[in-house]
Amino acid sequence: MANFIIEDFRNAWNKENNGLIKIILINIIVFVSMSILEVFVTLSGLSEFFNSFLNKLMLPASLKVFIFQPWSLITYFFLHMNFMHILWNMLFLYWFGKIIHNNIGNNAVISLYIIGGIIGGLSYMALFNIIPFYDNRISESLMLGASAGVFSVVVGSATLLPNYTFYLLFLGPVRIKYIALFYILLSFFDVTGSNAGGEIAHLGGALIGYLYIRQLQNGVNMGQGIIDIINLFSKNKRGGYDKKEEDTKEMKKDISQDEIDKILDKISESGYASLSKKEKEKLFNASKK
Repeated sequence: MANFIIEDFRNAWNKENNGLIKIILINIIVFVSMSILEVFVTLSGLSEFFNSFLNKLMLPASLKVFIFQPWSLITYFFLHMNFMHILWNMLFLYWFGKIIHNNIGNNAVISLYIIGGIIGGLSYMALFNIIPFYDNRISESLMLGASAGVFSVVVGSATLLPNYTFYLLFLGPVRIKYIALFYILLSFFDVTGSNAGGEIAHLGGALIGYLYIRQLQNGVNMGQGIIDIINLFSKNKRGGYDKKEEDTKEMKKDISQDEIDKILDKISESGYASLSKKEKEKLFNASKK
C-alpha cells in the first residue's frame, strides 16, 4: 500500500506545469512528517527538543532572534501543526490557485504564493517592531502557516477576475471579489487580537496579490526573480534547458510591441477579463522579457 501512495505522489509531482500541486504536496509532506516526529519525540520524553526545533522553523517577531534563523522567512509558510489549519489553507489555495493557473499560468501561482508569504512575514515583523501596541508581544511571538501566501493567491485571483463566481452552500452564487473583501476585512478587524501577527501577514499577502496582478497587467512581472531562481536549480538538475523553455523563448521573440500595446489598450477599455486566452498568454510571456 505504501508503494502505491508513494507512486501516486511521484506521479503528481512529476506532471508538467503543476506548481500549485507541488506547493500543496510540500505542505502536506511537511505536516505529516512533523506530526509523526512530534508523536515519537513526545513518547520518548524529548518534547522540549522538538519544541526547540519547531521554533527554529517558525518566524519570530523579534529581529534579534530572526538574525540567527533567517531561513524561517521561508520555512514558516510551509509549516502547519494543526489539521484544520492546513486543511482550510490548502483548500483555499487549490480553489483560488486553479483560477490563477488556468488564466495566467503556473509561474503566477508560484510567484504569488512565495512573494505573498515573504512579504506577509516581513509585514508581521516590521509592524510588531514599529507599533508600540505590540511591544509586549515581540519576545513571545512566533508565526507559522501558509495563510499569507494563500491570501496573496486569493486576492490575486479576485483582482484578475473579480466577477468570477463560486456557488457556496446556503449562500448560492458569490463573486470572488466579495469573498476576498470579506476575508481582508476579517483580518483587518482582528489585528489587535490574539492572532495579530497572522492577521498582519494576511494583509501583507493580500496587498502583494493585488499589486502582482496589477503590475502584470501593465507588463511587469514582479515574480520573475523568484521563477529565475527556481528555474536555475531545475536546470542544474536537468543539465540544461528543455524544449518547452526554448519554445517559450521563441514565442517571446514573435510578440511585437504593437501587439502588447493593443492588448493593454483593450484592458484599459474593457478590463482584463475581456482578453482571449491567446491574448493573455501573449501578455504573460511578454512580461517575462
